[in-house]
Amino acid sequence: MTNGTADRPPARRPGGRNARVRAQILDATVELVARDGIAGFRYEEVAEFAGVHKTSVYRNWPDREELVVEALLRYAEDLASVADTGDIHRDLVDFLLALAGGLETPFGRTLEQAIQPARHSSSVQALTRILDQRVAAMQRRVDTAVDRGELPPVDSSFLGEMISGPVHLIVNRGMRPFTRTDAERIVGVVLAGLRATAPHA
Repeated sequence: MTNGTADRPPARRPGGRNARVRAQILDATVELVARDGIAGFRYEEVAEFAGVHKTSVYRNWPDREELVVEALLRYAEDLASVADTGDIHRDLVDFLLALAGGLETPFGRTLEQAIQPARHSSSVQALTRILDQRVAAMQRRVDTAVDRGELPPVDSSFLGEMISGPVHLIVNRGMRPFTRTDAERIVGVVLAGLRATAPHA
């Protein structure tokens, strides 16, 4: 009895063994990229590191770059999200803390280094997509805040650059940890500046 499976492609079951194998391969890729950098990442090592057969890697990702891209995107998903609690100040503070936490990991540091695409051309596609996701998430949250009257009309890309720039500076210097107090001050100053300079109707 086929239960209608003959109509479907002989594809992988999303919740089955293949999903676990794919997760193991992506996790291994993240660890190898964090260890060796994107330029030093060796496709051949993934199967051994993940504890799976080589064919599982080649079948799912015949192209090395696609594997790197998917692993980067999977890891960076949390960096791309901005919560909506109804309090724009709090949500941006939490966003900065999550961003700093991600940047302080070995993988986050690799991601930061890879933003120089001339050195790591294989990462360009992934980085562009990660940055696009972050810009889109920020745009949605800021637009909602503007609609609710929490913020005056504002360029969300500019706002994102203003609040995230100091995070990169503090984390990359590595001289001290990034704290909630830092996030509160950055968001407070930027939002106060936006409100003070907004054209009045």
